[in-house]
Amino acid sequence: MYSCWCRKKKLFFDFDWKTQKWNLLFLLGSVIGGGIAATLLKSEAPVDLAQATINDLAKLNITFDGQLNPSQIFGYEFISSPKGIIILLSGGVLVGFGSRYAGGCTSGHAISGLSNLQLPSLIAVIGFFAGGLIMTHFLLPLIF
Repeated sequence: MYSCWCRKKKLFFDFDWKTQKWNLLFLLGSVIGGGIAATLLKSEAPVDLAQATINDLAKLNITFDGQLNPSQIFGYEFISSPKGIIILLSGGVLVGFGSRYAGGCTSGHAISGLSNLQLPSLIAVIGFFAGGLIMTHFLLPLIF
């Protein structure tokens, strides 16, 4: 008997959907919930942001445009620029590396790990928080 690469692919897709219906319902609910949020719950009113936050954004040369996400950072022009692509790719690599290195994601450690009083989760959450503070106060001003 010989081994074929197509058999490995077939085994990957050999999944018993009947016993895992909740996965499909979760996916369906996520798509429907996103559609409802984007259409029925959408508001045209500008975001009511504190003046102190607007001033902090201005120090980083980010103009508050009344949207939930500033288009200067999250708009198509920035995302398609070389700087935006580098930031997105490096951020994705760092998130993937960090979650693999920490043995889980931030919410998994913070919610499940801390509720089970696990010391590694406490150490990981302290590291996540410290990393966020360093990024916000030291690295973000250098990037923008």
